[in-house]
Amino acid sequence: MEPKKNNDMSQLHITAKEHPKLFSPSLITLNIIMSVVGAIIGLELIVRTGVTPNTSIVGALFAIILSRIPIKFLQRYRSVHCQNLIQTSISGATFSAANSLLLPIGIPVLMGRPELMMPMLIGVFIATVIDATILYKTFDTEMFPAEGAWPPGVASAQAILAVVEKGKKAMLLIAGGAIGVAGKMVGIPTDLLGVSWFGDFVAMSALGVGSLVIGFVKDRTDLSATPMFQYMPHGIMIGAGLIALLQVCKMLFAKKSGEDASAAGQFTQSMGKMKRALGWGYVAYFVMALILALTTGIFFEMSPFKLVLWLLFSAFAAIGSELIVGISAMHSGWFPGFATALIFLLLGMLLGFPSIALGIMVAYTAATGPAFSDMAYDLKCGYILRGNGADPELEKVGRKQQYLSEIVAFAVAFVMVALLANKYFSQGLFAPVSSTFVTTIEAGAGGEIAKWLMIWAVPGAIIQLLGGSKQIGVLFATGLLVGSTVNGLTILGALAIRFIVVRANKEYEQTLNILGAGALAGAALYSFFTATLALGKKK
Repeated sequence: MEPKKNNDMSQLHITAKEHPKLFSPSLITLNIIMSVVGAIIGLELIVRTGVTPNTSIVGALFAIILSRIPIKFLQRYRSVHCQNLIQTSISGATFSAANSLLLPIGIPVLMGRPELMMPMLIGVFIATVIDATILYKTFDTEMFPAEGAWPPGVASAQAILAVVEKGKKAMLLIAGGAIGVAGKMVGIPTDLLGVSWFGDFVAMSALGVGSLVIGFVKDRTDLSATPMFQYMPHGIMIGAGLIALLQVCKMLFAKKSGEDASAAGQFTQSMGKMKRALGWGYVAYFVMALILALTTGIFFEMSPFKLVLWLLFSAFAAIGSELIVGISAMHSGWFPGFATALIFLLLGMLLGFPSIALGIMVAYTAATGPAFSDMAYDLKCGYILRGNGADPELEKVGRKQQYLSEIVAFAVAFVMVALLANKYFSQGLFAPVSSTFVTTIEAGAGGEIAKWLMIWAVPGAIIQLLGGSKQIGVLFATGLLVGSTVNGLTILGALAIRFIVVRANKEYEQTLNILGAGALAGAALYSFFTATLALGKKK
């Protein structure tokens, strides 16, 4: 379905009834094709490079290019809302195939239990759907506001709008893209530079400081080789993450549960709906954990007490991981999904679960979070394209169509992984993080590890408490887990530029926002194409 008017500007302003429907023949066909492409890209990149770049911008640009071909059939894709559904599909398929499906199912295979691969695949697929459904129900609440930063979503929206609006904004976006590509070519993480120009200032500062601290530790082999500093990032994230979860609980239980409790109309989803979504989400994760325990046989390998503890902890790890990852993604555009899963693995080891139960638990936990964060980016993109919530009915309809696009993408990814997983595993091609989890389980968690995790959890908790709603503890820990010296210097340097420029003239803030979105998009595209061009090369 198309908007009534065809010129580029007028098609931004449509009614809820005019919004494209995913299941119209032309749109569902292209979405499935793009989902297949996205799944293949995700699978190839996760086993050969260990990462999966953000492909939502690639999907959007693909739709833009198609719509500019002078064939009448293709011109229906000029609708920015069609382009939004297409980028939602390819992004959802890329991340779910790689991070939520292939990575988890490789863990039992590496542990010598290949017969558990298919039960695990079904389990993590359902967990991914639960993950996205919880986000759909909690997006634009006080916990995860649509007005939050969600940087990759902003970048995708700015790229689409620049084509529509042309003029100065397009030139700024192109200039930002050039900065992003040039920086990546010389080894500067210009995606982080871009995010620093429009992400939350305080949260990005914490990420930058954490990156600098871990960079210093890594450069000192006498420090990095000791258990004290090896487990510092994990301990700080445990402390910060636990406080973050307590803050979330306080937010939930401090508010009225009525349907009108949506912060006086500030959010489209009420606190009551958010509570129910999280409550039912935990129940769904618990039931899925029980099904996994039965189908994988670990149900019969633990005492009744250990089994109940495992079920409760696995469901808590699944929902706790997605909340921590989601908070980090909202503020910085980075989601420490693997690191967060590793933290829950270490906690599970301290609780004394058997090896295969730990493997199933960490695989289950790793499946939640990536789809949650990626879908939030896509919903942020759609929110901007639909006018930043100016028409609540349009926003409601558009968001539902994006949710359906994600579910279709997950289904396509499931089929692709089911068909291709054994081909990868038979060649020894696994996601590197899967091997990290298995190695960690085999090494075990002795008293020394537990001691340092508990010691470092204290400053992590204090930092998170002092930061309040800014989540500086979680972002500081994220910097420690995945950062480096160059990342820290880039972030803090970009923030210094932002502070000086905006202080000189507040109007320059929007210019920096667009340049930052362009830099993020350019860096993402460069990483995507350089990684893709290297797919055929041997490791």
